[in-house]
Amino acid sequence: MNQKIFADLHNHTTASDGDFTPDQMVEQAKTLGINAIGITDHDTLSGLENAVLAGKKYSIEVIPGVEVSIRFKRSYFTGTLHLLCYFKAGRLLDDQFIKGFQNVLVQGRGEKLVRARVDEINKNFGPDGKKTLLKRNLEFEDIAALSNNATRRHFAIVLKERFGIIDADTINSIIGNDSLAYLPSGIKLKKAMDFIRENKIVAVLAHPAAGSFPGKGHYKEVLPELEIVKQILPEFIEAGIKGLEVYYPGHTKEHQDLMKSWARKYHLLITGGSDCHDETQRPAGVKGISESEFKLFKEALT
Repeated sequence: MNQKIFADLHNHTTASDGDFTPDQMVEQAKTLGINAIGITDHDTLSGLENAVLAGKKYSIEVIPGVEVSIRFKRSYFTGTLHLLCYFKAGRLLDDQFIKGFQNVLVQGRGEKLVRARVDEINKNFGPDGKKTLLKRNLEFEDIAALSNNATRRHFAIVLKERFGIIDADTINSIIGNDSLAYLPSGIKLKKAMDFIRENKIVAVLAHPAAGSFPGKGHYKEVLPELEIVKQILPEFIEAGIKGLEVYYPGHTKEHQDLMKSWARKYHLLITGGSDCHDETQRPAGVKGISESEFKLFKEALT
């Protein structure tokens, strides 16, 4: 592990599409010698209370967060970008804050979106679809059996384990951004940022350059190329984001240098994290920030 990593601020648990429970995720940080860990499940706050309790158990500082999906439908890009949204642990005790945040998040993901995606996949790739790739129709229950907060990863698992599709390119042709069946998750930027500003949440643009990661990898298959992110970036700046995720497994050294120049230009915080989902393919402790960078980040939390 890189000894400069003081805090790993981007990690997922079983509350969304990670393999580790919140307790196990925090324990991973302890094992790796990380001092602070961000728990940032997709569009849900449900694992945060247990994560904070685990932080006390393992003497690890837990930064509660959520990775909010922001959808775009443009002539040059239809898809989702992500905001990592952080706040102090004490706010988990504020029922009004939690309910308000949940009411915003539920508009971007959930059963309605899963059913719509299932229908589109069957229409395009089912036995009677335009291009038959599935031996039977995909069922909502196939996805719901894995999670009530389903993400694209859950669709990929079902296609592999229940439909026997092991070729990654074939799976991506069914659920990727370029798929005929693609429906973006998420909420509109304004709706998210209205709540974020009103509640003084620290919003960070996640993995801005991962869509331009060279070669194949988990970090680029569903994200737009850097030029598209650069085109949309001014909207995030105007909306009031506070940081950029600079250190990320899907960012090259050149990407990191570019992100740092953006951070300087727009007076943004520098953050980083592993985007952990499992023990082998997307593990924890791969990327993060230094103690001095974490201190600046902590000062921004209110």
